[in-house]
Parts: sequence; C-alpha cells; structure tokens
Amino acid sequence: MSQANLPKRRLLLVDDQPINIQALHQLFAADHQVFMATSGAQALKVCAEMQPDLVLLDVQMPGMDGHEVCRRMQADPALRDIPVIFVTAHSEAEAETQGLALGAVDFISKPFNPAVVRARVKTHLTLKAQSDLLRQLAYLDGLTGVYNRRHFDTQLPIEYQRCIRSGGSLAVLLVDVDHFKRYNDCYGHLAGDDCLRRVAQTLAQTLRRPGDLMCRYGGEEFVCLLPDTDLAGAVTVAESLVSRVSALALPHAQSELGQIVSVSVGGAASHPVPGGEPALLLSSADQQLYAAKQAGRARALCCEC
Repeated sequence: MSQANLPKRRLLLVDDQPINIQALHQLFAADHQVFMATSGAQALKVCAEMQPDLVLLDVQMPGMDGHEVCRRMQADPALRDIPVIFVTAHSEAEAETQGLALGAVDFISKPFNPAVVRARVKTHLTLKAQSDLLRQLAYLDGLTGVYNRRHFDTQLPIEYQRCIRSGGSLAVLLVDVDHFKRYNDCYGHLAGDDCLRRVAQTLAQTLRRPGDLMCRYGGEEFVCLLPDTDLAGAVTVAESLVSRVSALALPHAQSELGQIVSVSVGGAASHPVPGGEPALLLSSADQQLYAAKQAGRARALCCEC
C-alpha cells in the first residue's frame, strides 16, 4: 500500500476557545482526520466513539478541565492507550510534572510554534502506530493467525461497557471442533494443526461486520464477540458458523457426523447493565455449548441471559 493510500491518522483537538481549535485544525486538516471538542465531556464522548490516535488537550477549560479528562481516559480500558498531549499556557516544571503523572505523553506551550507542534504530533503518531502493531502481534495466535484468548479477555469488558453506554446488546459464541482428539489420533498433529487453521479462517470470514471479533479460545475451541447483536442475530451467526465449516467438507473418518469436520456452537446474548458481569455472558454461552454437544453436536444453541 502506498503512503498516499494509507488511512489518515485521527486527531482530536480539545479547547474551549474556537480560535485555538481553528489554528490547530489548519495545521493538520490536510493530512489527518481531525475531530474537535470544546468541553471535557464532549472530548470523552468523541474518544469513546471515534478512538482517535492522539488527543491535543487544553488544560484550562470550564467545568471538566484537561487534567480530569486525562484521569478519566486513564481509568477507562477502552481509552487508556490513546496518547494525550497537553496544550497549556503554563510552562512551569511543576505543571509538566503533574501532567506527565496523569498520563500525558508531552506538552505544547501556548502560544505554540507550528513547526514544533507538527514535529511533536508526528513523533507521537509514529510511536502510537508502533505500539499498536506490537500490541496486535501480542494478541495474535501463532498457529491460526487469528486473535488469541488474551485479546478476547481484554475486549470483552471493553465491549460490555460500550454496550452499557449505548444501550445496545452483546453476544458471545463459543465454537468447538467436534471430536478433534479423534481427528488428531487418525490424521496426526500436523494435519490437526492445518485443520484448525482452515476452521479458524472460515470462522473469521463468516463474521462480516468490522466490529465482530473471532479469537482462538484454546485448543480446538474458538470464541466470537458480537457487539450490538441480540439473540436472533446471535442465532443467525451461530448457525452460519456451523454450516460454513460443514461446507468445507474436510474429511474426518472417525466422526459419525457425516465423516466430515464439524463444529458445535453455544451462544448467549444480553443487554448489559451497570453492575453486570461479563463473565456471566461467557458462562451462559459455555452452558449452551455443552447442551449442543449433548444434543448430538454439529449444531448451534443460544440463549438470552
């Protein structure tokens, strides 16, 4: 992909004075996707919805000041990895120390020098891109190339809280390859690894929305996290997963389920509420997976919890 075709990095400019936002906007609008906020509350809302790559945050604002915005971002798992540069008229060492202690990555003093601002923003966007890449690599399963359980464990509470804020629903699907031990015993572990890769690729391709997440949960088990998905939607996706894997027609001589590789799926959907437990959603999906296996495997069962 050429540099011209790369997606623009997202900047959020936060200042209660429109003239300051306009000055920064002129610096970055041509090369970046720029969002703007004129209050702390609005800044947090934009961060949650747009996930900017960098925030230029005014310290002194009425109501919720920049320090409090930074505190709340650091306390939110969905926002704490977004770097913050404080923009302030105070250049004393004590002010910088306080800001860095809150989690800011840099300071820009008012009135600012455009060349300096550009250079610092470029540096921190580069560092953010590198950390994003390292984080992604740490969250990938080495065998299948899909996300791993660590990433799922990170994203489940984040999506749960996001659905609480939006009032949406959330679904989890657990997927198990039927009689996989028999497959390994019959064809060998190298063939078993290839089977898991084929199944993982098929499951990932079945999830079509950008926000949907599929991870290897462990062994021959996978898990799907489906934001804004109710019970009916969960059932539709679960049944698609079962049929798509069966359509691969991978030979499995030791399976009585048509002598092909198949999967069983257990799912659960809920409308998260404050104080609710994400683990309950996962536990309910696990119970449905057990029920699907008891009912004969190669099928999907889902419930609402």
